[in-house]
Amino acid sequence: MIPLMFTKLKSIATYGIDSYEIDVEIDISNGMGSFDIVGLPDTAIKESRDRVRAAIKNSGFYFPHGKIVINLAPSDLQKTGAFYDFPILAGLLLASGQIEDELTDAALVGQVALNGMVRPVHGILPMTLTAKQNGIRRLFVPADNAAEAGIIDGIEVYGIASINDFVNHLNGTNPIAPTTTQADLTADAQDYPDFADVKGQYTAKRALEIAAAGGHNVLLIGPPGSGKSMLAKRLPSILPDMSFEEAIETTKIYSVLGELPTGKSLITTRPFRRPHHTVSGAGLSGGGSIPKPGEISRAHNGVLFLDELPEFQKSAMEILRQPIEDREITISRAKGALTYPCSTMIIGAMNPCPCGYFGSTIRKCTCSPQTVTKYLSRISGPLLDRLDLHVDVPALDYQSMSDNTPSECSADIRKRVNVARKLQQERYKGEGISCNAQLTPKMIRKYCVLTDDAKQLLQAIFDQIGLSGRAYDRILKVARSIADLGNCENIERRHIGEAIGYRSLDRKYWQNGSNE
Repeated sequence: MIPLMFTKLKSIATYGIDSYEIDVEIDISNGMGSFDIVGLPDTAIKESRDRVRAAIKNSGFYFPHGKIVINLAPSDLQKTGAFYDFPILAGLLLASGQIEDELTDAALVGQVALNGMVRPVHGILPMTLTAKQNGIRRLFVPADNAAEAGIIDGIEVYGIASINDFVNHLNGTNPIAPTTTQADLTADAQDYPDFADVKGQYTAKRALEIAAAGGHNVLLIGPPGSGKSMLAKRLPSILPDMSFEEAIETTKIYSVLGELPTGKSLITTRPFRRPHHTVSGAGLSGGGSIPKPGEISRAHNGVLFLDELPEFQKSAMEILRQPIEDREITISRAKGALTYPCSTMIIGAMNPCPCGYFGSTIRKCTCSPQTVTKYLSRISGPLLDRLDLHVDVPALDYQSMSDNTPSECSADIRKRVNVARKLQQERYKGEGISCNAQLTPKMIRKYCVLTDDAKQLLQAIFDQIGLSGRAYDRILKVARSIADLGNCENIERRHIGEAIGYRSLDRKYWQNGSNE
């Protein structure tokens, strides 16, 4: 085999949760020995020279002599990370005639250790999707990343543990079988606390069932110890099963962050994120010189639980307003702008005042009206308007606490939620949405059909309490979810009545500045 002096391989780079194809061009020419990498590489890529040189020699191959130039194209895009060690090393072996496969239908990703082992990298799942979309037939990845990449059909994924394994595979002396991973979308609800542990609070449990069925945002408000956090922590146990598309979307975020749980190639359990109230705005939305996803994107297709909501920085809470509406967030920095998905259920929990007993029937509030007003004003009207269900969680009396009657378990509630969500997925096929909370105003007119009685009730309430346009739309979305739980095609008066009941707490608390 005549050694080549120029060759080109394909690799994949990530940018946010997206990725794009990179051409790794290798040229070896006569001249004084040198090794240069061009194409806007960062420091980690420039250091590839030393890693690749040591890995080639320690794997028993010879390092080619002469002037070596590596170009990462397109050359006008900044390249970051150690993804390119493996393709650079393979290109040098190919250009010097030490491997026999020209790899024209393949892409390579991975970093190499000095002893020739291939180490895992972040973001393999979006890379695999891009490779498949670009018609690449074979993808060589680190062995530790193979299960994650193997979840995607239509492309041959080879897990490479070392440079020697790679060369032996290409030369036919010890072929490696492609990796395929079967997707198990059955979430293990037993990992979460059960609603059977919650005594009383039937209205709150019903509201969370509706929220889970339609993907709605919820505000839980009540005195300390009434069970707000207890209820919220059990919400994941009744969330509907994830579709394969939702699992892929969520896994992409955790893949680029390097936060996939050990031994998991696909996230099949809806995320439940619970940041502390001291979290910054950047922590919620995402940030960094090259922005990383924040808590709201980490909760994509799952739940973002904000306990003690008024204690969060007001600027951080207001950041949520646009992502709640658009279900995506764009973070702009000097090096560019990145958009991350955040189709997330927001669950807020709060006391109605600093002492916690404003409006309580069992204990007198010790706060002044001005203190209550100031405390409640931390939740702005526009943010409150974006929370679909406002749920009162009153303190339980002794009779409710001592009642030993078994409560309904999460498994039974989850069955109803799954049925309702499947109805929505069938109804919205081809619309680009999967649940009622994602309905656009145009879709609301199409899919939220009211009976005459329901229209009359909604009109009467709208005129009486002065609902905003956003509140009107959200009442219809919630009513659509209530109807789906009852397997009703049209929205009836009782569905509207229940949905309106979940929009009344702003009148009880926010429009009442007195604790008398």
